[in-house]
Amino acid sequence: QVQLVESGGGLVQPGGSLKLSCAASQSIFSTYTVGWYRQPPGKQRELVAAFHPNGTTQWNDSVRGRFTIIRDNNKYILYLQMNTLKPEDTAVYYCNANVGGLAPINYWGQGTQVTVSS
Repeated sequence: QVQLVESGGGLVQPGGSLKLSCAASQSIFSTYTVGWYRQPPGKQRELVAAFHPNGTTQWNDSVRGRFTIIRDNNKYILYLQMNTLKPEDTAVYYCNANVGGLAPINYWGQGTQVTVSS
């Protein structure tokens, strides 16, 4: 069982920055796809960015160039650096780790609220 614990959310003004952290309970980055999702108010959960074990990164086009996803392989921490935040980035942000195949596994963190407002 993998546990994911997010932190770093909060209230920020438009144009500001926040850095989210996701601490995993064990080493998973080499075998799981790890990433961030978000769920805006009244909308479905959507991918923000994800690292795949093959080294590729998947992005939501609305955040490309503003957000950066970083892995610390030694500390089992996944970060999401968010710059030039917009009101439409307001959402609950979730950390995710998953692996496919015949026995797919999907882990979620508890979520952290990010509110972009003046």
